[in-house]
Amino acid sequence: MRIIVAGHTAVTPDEFVELALGTPLDLWLGVEGESEMERAARMDAARDILAEEPGLLDRVSQVAAQAIEAYAPELFRPVPLSVSRAAARRRTRAGGEVAA
Repeated sequence: MRIIVAGHTAVTPDEFVELALGTPLDLWLGVEGESEMERAARMDAARDILAEEPGLLDRVSQVAAQAIEAYAPELFRPVPLSVSRAAARRRTRAGGEVAA
């Protein structure tokens, strides 16, 4: 299956997210081993982009929620506080729905 976003073909999930957001993921997530100076420059650039694109934060949140819903739907199933976490995990693994 090919995924095309804005006329570009996304080959990996990361490429899909980058095309959907219009910015590289490293800008938001950072890179391993970056220096404090590099981190500060990256954060400044991210702040500038958010200032110029006020709707970007909502798009990022929407893409993240859709990814979670697609790849980890159990995270959206509420669990009552009275149910222990172990019991909730057992029910979720067993395929049963946990009531809210």
